[in-house]
Amino acid sequence: MRIRRVFFQVIILLVLFHFITLEAFSDWSRWRGPEGNGISTETEWNPEALSKGPRIVWKANVGIGYSCIAIKGSSLYTMGNRKGQDVVYCLDAMTGRMAWKYSYPCAPGQHPGPRATPTVDGSVVYTLSKEGHLFCFSADKGKVRWQRNIVQDFNVQPPTWGFAGSPVIEGELLILNAGVSGLALNKRTGERAWVSKPGIGGYATPVIYDYKGNRYAAIFGQKAIYGVAVETGRKAWSYPWITSYDANAADPLVHDNRVFISSNYGSGCALLDINGRKPKLIWKNKNINSHFSSFILIDGYIYGNDGFAGSSRGVFRCVDIETGKEMWGKGLGFGSLIAADNKLILLNEKGNLFIAKATPSSYQEISSAPAVLSRTCWTPPVLCEGMIYCRNHRGDLVCIDVGK
Repeated sequence: MRIRRVFFQVIILLVLFHFITLEAFSDWSRWRGPEGNGISTETEWNPEALSKGPRIVWKANVGIGYSCIAIKGSSLYTMGNRKGQDVVYCLDAMTGRMAWKYSYPCAPGQHPGPRATPTVDGSVVYTLSKEGHLFCFSADKGKVRWQRNIVQDFNVQPPTWGFAGSPVIEGELLILNAGVSGLALNKRTGERAWVSKPGIGGYATPVIYDYKGNRYAAIFGQKAIYGVAVETGRKAWSYPWITSYDANAADPLVHDNRVFISSNYGSGCALLDINGRKPKLIWKNKNINSHFSSFILIDGYIYGNDGFAGSSRGVFRCVDIETGKEMWGKGLGFGSLIAADNKLILLNEKGNLFIAKATPSSYQEISSAPAVLSRTCWTPPVLCEGMIYCRNHRGDLVCIDVGK
């Protein structure tokens, strides 16, 4: 009897562990999802759901801007700007009802509104404005735990169109693309851990990676990409990458000690070998010229958008990471993408939503829905708990049911 009792206890523990793990991985609690690579772990969704028209669950407006959403449990976080005030929102992810909001003065600026996405870490959420207002809130009530102005406090300068990289949590540190090659703060207190040389950074979000048992951040700066040690900020390597208007905005893609980068204005894309102190160029071409849309890597193939924001000539492309060879291109216009269960979820700037197979053989559309939103959609979609969330620059936020 004792053996049977132990057996059943083990089974119960395994089942509980499964559901706890499933819940943790189904969250989309930061920019580009749980691993920061734009890939959702969800499989219980229906990629054909758009074929009969989008099933709209709710709509809301969160103010002008380009901030994406973060979801933890039943709570959704995002940002917008209204009448010269940035507003941080917490909504119910299933109903769109507001749980709390917090506002502070911030000029809308050119292409008005916030760019960065909230980051949820346990019981707190971090936000960054285009002017450098950095907040740590309690996730449940929106109470300010601490706040900083990184321009005033750490002598860093915003790039031309404002800070756009989202906060990244690594251990006890909060990593930002600020200064020449990054800034790190203690996530609990906001105190400085390290800061790079004073100056202007890039627009991309830092990407954390492992190298020989240590943690590094790939930071796409104003005029170069840098690899820096997370704990100290020590620069391990750099590679110059000059772009017109200093528009290095798409997140780097790090895989097997190699880094893929891309910018527009004729800069093209490149794959770098980052073994050693000096990166080596593996290949470079102009198959993907990314204005600011980040990439997906699946089974050795890169999926991304080649085009300018505001141009109808944007093309979603698939490129072989080993050679840079284009496998296919589909002229859907400028846009952004994420992936789940070997499917691509693509949103173009006109608000048209597409779901396609992630395969290098050809573009293979599964379902689509025109005009799920109007106006300008530069913010990537999010898939979480069988719902796709899309947002436009006016702050219209829509929740679409694609559950099985």
